Amino acid sequence: MHTGHVALLEAARGEGDALIVGVNRDASARRLGKGPDRPVVPEAERTRLIAALAAVDCVVLFDEDTPLELIRRLKPDVLVKGADYAPDAIVGAKDVEGWGGRVVRVPLVKDQSTTSLLDKLRRG
Repeated sequence: MHTGHVALLEAARGEGDALIVGVNRDASARRLGKGPDRPVVPEAERTRLIAALAAVDCVVLFDEDTPLELIRRLKPDVLVKGADYAPDAIVGAKDVEGWGGRVVRVPLVKDQSTTSLLDKLRRG
């Protein structure tokens, strides 16, 4: 986890009364096709790190490739995603808006993704 993720979670916490973070299980993360070395940090450690942040109230692991079923079960008032996602590409956005909730896109810190960090490490 890097400062960009922390900033996103802190911004998300400011949008509601509680912050529940959905985290892909390891198998789900591997199916997303980001590379054979992903996830870098196993799900138990990722969950523990995220749960330790003051901004986070609860962490929920999900097995599916997207958090759609989790979103439908939790029915959040606010769905927060990084601004790198186009509004029409945010999974669950239509559902959340359908029950009167809102979708918030938070700007990200440039070059702070795990992918860019791994690229830098591989280049030396």
